[in-house]
Amino acid sequence: MTWKTAYRSIYYADAPEPETPVLNPAETAILVIDVQNTYLARPDRDMLAPAAQAAYDAWTPFHQRMHDQVIPRTAALLAKARAAGIECLFARIACQTKDGRDRSLSQKLPGWNNLLLPKDEQPSQIVPALAPLADEIVVTKTTDSALTGTNLRLILHNLGIKTVVCTGIFTDQCVSSTVRSLADESFAVIVLEDCCAAGSDELHHKELEVINMIYCHVMSSAEFAEIAGLS
Repeated sequence: MTWKTAYRSIYYADAPEPETPVLNPAETAILVIDVQNTYLARPDRDMLAPAAQAAYDAWTPFHQRMHDQVIPRTAALLAKARAAGIECLFARIACQTKDGRDRSLSQKLPGWNNLLLPKDEQPSQIVPALAPLADEIVVTKTTDSALTGTNLRLILHNLGIKTVVCTGIFTDQCVSSTVRSLADESFAVIVLEDCCAAGSDELHHKELEVINMIYCHVMSSAEFAEIAGLS
């Protein structure tokens, strides 16, 4: 099975195979979404209470996927893209104020998505393995969508970008919201399934099935590299 037949939802079960994209490096951008220190930090499991240990264990597959696959494959992709003259951009969640009063409502409500990440502090920074180079653009948001929460749409327009290749976390949250926003703005969107992760593999794969073929094309980083001539 290839990207042309994988991740088919009931909506597209019988749809014809899509055409292979024709990618111009000058009109293509890689967008790394929210791969930040806060999401990779873990406490010492032995110091946790039993309930907290259970939560720790539930998140272990996510951390394994990030360290074993998502981060190294994204780093390799960035290196190839830079060599080919493809723009590499980054989005991160961070607030402008120490107390987070500028955050959107979704980041102030109680629960897992309640995030306080002041822009200059270590937890809000992009992980070192994927650190932007000096001339690469980073947008800061307090929204799920990197497009609606920043001036990214204008930046992409000014750069002459037509195709945005999305990677990052979380597949079912900020990645999906960004993909949908980009599609609504008539950008062609590709999501690299092995360069993304959700809180669970089930959520990851289900969200890719939801967004594939209507908001984006889902493929592996190897398939994208072959299409883009990066192999």
